[in-house]
Amino acid sequence: MIRVLLADDQALMRAGFRALLDAEEGLEVVGECGDGAAAVDMAGKLRPDVVLMDVQMPGMDGIEATRRINADPGLAGVRVLILTNYELSEYVFASLRAGASGFLLKDADPATLLQAITTVARGEALLAPTVTRTLISEFVSSRPPGDPAAGRAVLTAREQEIVELVGRGLTNDEIADQMVISPLTAKTHVNRAMIKLHCHDRAQLVVWAYESGLIAPRRRSAERG
Repeated sequence: MIRVLLADDQALMRAGFRALLDAEEGLEVVGECGDGAAAVDMAGKLRPDVVLMDVQMPGMDGIEATRRINADPGLAGVRVLILTNYELSEYVFASLRAGASGFLLKDADPATLLQAITTVARGEALLAPTVTRTLISEFVSSRPPGDPAAGRAVLTAREQEIVELVGRGLTNDEIADQMVISPLTAKTHVNRAMIKLHCHDRAQLVVWAYESGLIAPRRRSAERG
């Protein structure tokens, strides 16, 4: 059973989510709230598997609430799926930096939302199909790149290569095909990199790949070229 907490300042929106989720076998809504501070408090008390988190809420917004949930060691098993009406790269990147495991637009169809919850609950990263890695890379390209040497100090050459592929949006199966290794080996390398870089899921690994400069702006330009 996947336990879900709803955090949205619109009561009608919460009611719609609750009706959808309560009708789905294997999902249970354990609580709901209308602001970020309450979301942090309820996450601590209820320990849901997934928090459906709106971005714009009164008082503490969803991004700050996500950051606080992610910073609490006692809530390491709680995954946050950001839901918003706005397809803005700033929101995508800020959400992932705060520790969100996924980002989905509110106009997604019910099947997509249900699949997103299941995906995030498994500990995998998720971005809405329309919110591509390009949005993230374009936002990060406006920031001074980090020093990838810092990552090279803890990652092997093979792990660096795999982290770069993760940052470019490849799945474990796609990484395995490209590197001619098994999907299990690819998954093992990804997990080791996450442990070494203190990333709690693939979404955080994507953020690190861009912020560290492992994926350089000039290479992104060439890809768009």
